[in-house]
Amino acid sequence: MNGRDTQVCNKILSEIALARELLDGVSLEQFLTDERTARAVSMTLINIGELVKNITQDLKDAHKEIPWRAIAGMRDVTAHKYQTLRKEDVYSTCTQDLPAFEKQIMKLLSE
Repeated sequence: MNGRDTQVCNKILSEIALARELLDGVSLEQFLTDERTARAVSMTLINIGELVKNITQDLKDAHKEIPWRAIAGMRDVTAHKYQTLRKEDVYSTCTQDLPAFEKQIMKLLSE
């Protein structure tokens, strides 16, 4: 992995940690009624998606098991269709998908 990809992957991990911190102790029911947290978490998803778009194609091609397009797509939906975005989807992405993505990124960095 080149230095640029390493830097981007470390930034992704920072954003995932921030999302985890924002959601620490927050249930789905609380999340659905807390607009401030929902917007902050949504912004972290936008940041993660934007960072993914900066990963080199070589790294993406070498690790097709990581859903790069889906992650970038979530960024696009979150950024451009926020009014129709389901908060339930944001919450499940952060609580279910991000932990797996975090493990994948950590594995990449350890190679």
